[in-house]
Amino acid sequence: QVRLVESGGGSVQAGGSLRLSCAASGYTDSTLYSRMCMSWFRQAPGKEREWVGSTRVGGGTTDYADSVEGRFTISQDNAKNTVYLQMNSLKPEDTAMYYCAAAVGSCRQPNYWGQGTQVTVSS
Repeated sequence: QVRLVESGGGSVQAGGSLRLSCAASGYTDSTLYSRMCMSWFRQAPGKEREWVGSTRVGGGTTDYADSVEGRFTISQDNAKNTVYLQMNSLKPEDTAMYYCAAAVGSCRQPNYWGQGTQVTVSS
């Protein structure tokens, strides 16, 4: 069973930075992880879940939502099966529960989800 565990959330003032981590484990097929699309989503209270960005583990493009383009960066350490979300110039509207997700096919339709980590940005 694929397991995704996020960490790194917390509270920060506007303009600050946080780095989220997503560690993946439980891949019975050693090549499966290398074919996955890893994504970050977020959900603020009372709002729908929003896609933040995605990256292909095996290489390729990394895409971001317009709302975070230029401020957030997704990176990966394949030796650790870990994906990161570096968040800079944080705004109060970035406050949300952030979820890591993994997809075998389309990045926007994950097969696996983490439990989430809370990010709170104060003005």
